[in-house]
Amino acid sequence: MKIKIIICAVLLAGLQSCQNGPKSTEQVVTTNSIAAIDFKLKAILPHDSTLFTEGLLVYNGELIESTGSPDDMQKARSLIGKMDLKTGKLDIKVELDRSKYFGEGIAILNNKLYQLTYKNREGFIYDATTFKKLGGFKYNNLEGWGMTTDGKQLIMSDGTSVITFLDPQSLLPVKTINVTKYGQSENMINELEYINGFIYANIWLSNFIVKIDPSNGKIVGRIDLGSIFTMERSKNILGAEMNGIAFDAKADKVYITGKLWKHIYEIEFAK
Repeated sequence: MKIKIIICAVLLAGLQSCQNGPKSTEQVVTTNSIAAIDFKLKAILPHDSTLFTEGLLVYNGELIESTGSPDDMQKARSLIGKMDLKTGKLDIKVELDRSKYFGEGIAILNNKLYQLTYKNREGFIYDATTFKKLGGFKYNNLEGWGMTTDGKQLIMSDGTSVITFLDPQSLLPVKTINVTKYGQSENMINELEYINGFIYANIWLSNFIVKIDPSNGKIVGRIDLGSIFTMERSKNILGAEMNGIAFDAKADKVYITGKLWKHIYEIEFAK
């Protein structure tokens, strides 16, 4: 009899929970659920399909891209340059020696451009206007992947679930957060972009961008961009994984692309 009473109580509680469940995005976030974020495709722009995209950002209205150079792609180059959105061509400003370095994510803060490398545990600093090299820095992460900034600190990923915040002066870690999904660590955090108080990140080898609360690492939203990936691959069978998020705060535009993609896609998140 006790068993039946308990079962009935559980069912009743569940029913009440469903009836009184979250009815807004804010409630979804506070109850530790992950909101599905819709998007609109606004424009399709050209992109050089030889570029193995590792970083993407907008600075002074211009799209800046960094690329890597895998060993099995002899023609690939580790570059930083300005992307011409009309032609898809990269105006090259920086090139790393591919025999020594594999270029990764970039961020610009206080008119300085910071670049990570893949396995050297080393980064470089450039003048963001002239691209003149100003120096370098070391980091303790085993690898360097994505990079962004919240306007005060540099923020980097390393392919794990950990995101590291760096002081822009000392380049030393200020804090780390562990990215979690329903309480479990979410690995393969890749390219990063800071948008309106949240960190958006590509999940490596997936078609998802996740929205991360920088105060605690919790994933509070997820964007399924499988339709964009399918569209790209229908025109470009050699297109690899999605990678690259750039936010133009002044124009309120978001650009995404991928490694060896022929296109950059301007999208708009649902309000």
